[in-house]
Amino acid sequence: MKTHINEVFSSIQGEGILIGRRQVFVRFSGCNLDCNYCDTPKSRNPLFGDLISTGELYNKIKKIITPDFHSISFTGGEPLLHVDFIKNFLEEHKFKSLLETNGSLPNELQKIAELLDFVSLDIKLPEHEAYKNWDDLIGLELESIKLLRDEEINTYCKVVVMPGTKVDMIGFIASKIADEVQNTSKLSMVIQPVNPLDLWVDGTNKLFEISEEAGKYIDVLIIPQVHKLLKMR
Repeated sequence: MKTHINEVFSSIQGEGILIGRRQVFVRFSGCNLDCNYCDTPKSRNPLFGDLISTGELYNKIKKIITPDFHSISFTGGEPLLHVDFIKNFLEEHKFKSLLETNGSLPNELQKIAELLDFVSLDIKLPEHEAYKNWDDLIGLELESIKLLRDEEINTYCKVVVMPGTKVDMIGFIASKIADEVQNTSKLSMVIQPVNPLDLWVDGTNKLFEISEEAGKYIDVLIIPQVHKLLKMR
């Protein structure tokens, strides 16, 4: 089995609960959403990158593993568009793994949930303009979160916020998660301020307000993209 992979590289995880961990990033090509803040637009092209097999991917990974290696990050694009490839790879090679997904494909996620160690699920806001119907999208993302917590997978929900993001919207999403997901242990919401951080020079009060509102319903953290502050890939 082969699929299109944009790039394979080693770096420090700069987002979420695994921040600071050394990972090998496997960036898949193609995405089913169209977010206006996307920082890897080339990954939207499903034919971008090299067509490689699971064995070839294993060889690429082995060549760049370092003594401080923690896990593989399957990212994109949207890696769940390649779910059969990922399933075969993890069944063949027992790496610890993080899936970075937009959560819009719960049926595909179901196929590999038990093989995953961590999941970063990126909840989209209406202003991200990612999907034709936001109500449908948030419903799919909630379905994915429930599935992951039923499997007791370490999961965090990442929400990219902008200076214009409404505090009430973040509260609404956090309350929906609290209402619909029975098992919220080991489930956090990571608020990620959109880059560049210069946009937030006068916006720290807004971030406090967002954190306080989300904190009424769910464990919450505010974490910027640290790898960009360190000028890492």
